[in-house]
Amino acid sequence: DFFKDNPQSRARVIRSAVDGDTVWLHVHSVNDAKDRGEAVLDVFRVKDGVIVEHWDVIQPVPEKAENSNTMF
Repeated sequence: DFFKDNPQSRARVIRSAVDGDTVWLHVHSVNDAKDRGEAVLDVFRVKDGVIVEHWDVIQPVPEKAENSNTMF
């Protein structure tokens, strides 16, 4: 239902890394063109080509950053 209600939703992979059976994705997720979105870090453990564990950390992209670093 989420994608039906949010057809403009998009997720862009910014960075990815693999270490053994662990995969990390740093993602910028937005619901539409006006949305600043969220910074997402997804961590997956893969076994025999199948995701067997998943963890994530999600933070809204702030309107104004507290420092000069960017989230992406």
